[in-house]
Amino acid sequence: MLNILVLHGPNLNLLGRREPGVYGLATLDDITALLEREAQTLEAKIETLQSNHEGVLIDAIHDALGKHDGILINPGAYTHTSVAIRDAIAGVNLPTVEVHLSNIHRREPFRHHSYIAPVAVGQISGFGPDSYRLGLYALVNYLKQKS
Repeated sequence: MLNILVLHGPNLNLLGRREPGVYGLATLDDITALLEREAQTLEAKIETLQSNHEGVLIDAIHDALGKHDGILINPGAYTHTSVAIRDAIAGVNLPTVEVHLSNIHRREPFRHHSYIAPVAVGQISGFGPDSYRLGLYALVNYLKQKS
């Protein structure tokens, strides 16, 4: 059974209340439930963590080495600012899929650049909570093909 680490970055704890016109009404608990159901159908196991602190996310990425087969991450605003998270993902060299609820390329210009994308297997954005579901499916499929 594949073991996937799901990381949620800053402000995602406010989902369902924060800018619903951009991020929708689904809460982080709703997304976790969706991922848990999807993981069962894919014969995978997920572990989730949300943090507003960059160092906590970096530590979780480091700790994933030898424990998880891949990482599904919504880095939130750290997508556009964190070389440190990018370097952590590159350092552990675990297959990673980047996801976003909104289409970052249809938003403000500063959101168009991702430091994470160059070290990720792929990026899925713009499909609301389905971005996570699609990202999990893509990551598990990638890992199964790789092994």
